[in-house]
Amino acid sequence: MPSRSSHSMTSLEWGLLLALSVLWGASFLFVGVAVTALAPATIVMVRVSLAGLFLYFIVRIVGARIPMDRESWRDFILMGFLNNIVPFTLLAWGQSHIASGLASILNATTPLFAVVAAHFLTTDEKMTLPRIAGVLIGFAGVALMVGTSAFRDIGSELLPEIACLGAAFAYAVSAIFGRRFSRRKIPPVVTATGQMTAASLMLLPFWLVIDQPWTIPPPSLAVIAAMLALVILSSVLGYLLYYRILATAGSVNLVLVTFLIPVSAILLGALVLGERLEPRHFLGMAAIGVGLACIDGRLLRRVGLPPKAGSR
Repeated sequence: MPSRSSHSMTSLEWGLLLALSVLWGASFLFVGVAVTALAPATIVMVRVSLAGLFLYFIVRIVGARIPMDRESWRDFILMGFLNNIVPFTLLAWGQSHIASGLASILNATTPLFAVVAAHFLTTDEKMTLPRIAGVLIGFAGVALMVGTSAFRDIGSELLPEIACLGAAFAYAVSAIFGRRFSRRKIPPVVTATGQMTAASLMLLPFWLVIDQPWTIPPPSLAVIAAMLALVILSSVLGYLLYYRILATAGSVNLVLVTFLIPVSAILLGALVLGERLEPRHFLGMAAIGVGLACIDGRLLRRVGLPPKAGSR
């Protein structure tokens, strides 16, 4: 059986990755509506707690069982911390100080961290020259799509920029850590439920102190609709796809979604908000496509180049 390091994703896996990028790209629209009336801590708390509740009902409907042993809940807690609490908090704080374009570029460093971390922390997702080249090309595509203006003030807000990089690193490490759930044959719906539930329980006391939810005025119907979409689409369905892709395609392939999220967000902005697409957007998308093709490996094999060149 080929290792994940040389794994070319199937058409189904690419389709799932594209669907995940749309769901997570749309979250920018949903959060943009919700943040007009709700504090970031409340948005995060509502997102993870309601997602955990919806997922629990799905677990009951499909007849799955949530493990109650100490090892499973230790892993759920660590995954909730690494994949929800740390990145959500760092990105929310970072984006309150720097432009969202720069934050999205910094978030797109996730595959760079993942390639390096997976090389040292796994036995089946080693570095290869095509993979490294593909990640760098894909990152350049994201930077091109967002535009050079995002780099104008880089370095002026060092701590928020480090926070966004810390979130990217947390996403990369959590993707590698999350592989253990599929090895233990824990279904994606159970893993997602455990992660969201653990994150909710950890966030609850901080949310009560910081936002004092009993003082929050009732939100408008538009904000409620945005939060429900954020919960059901970007969180419930999104994390079901997340663990499904992780189980078969590996952690490095999974975090390529951070290259596709800006593409989805910009296309959704054009379709839903009527925003204008510029030539740099199309050039950036093309570069991302080339980078993804290099990482996938099939294009290199067609031209006679070994996809594992440079591996050790």
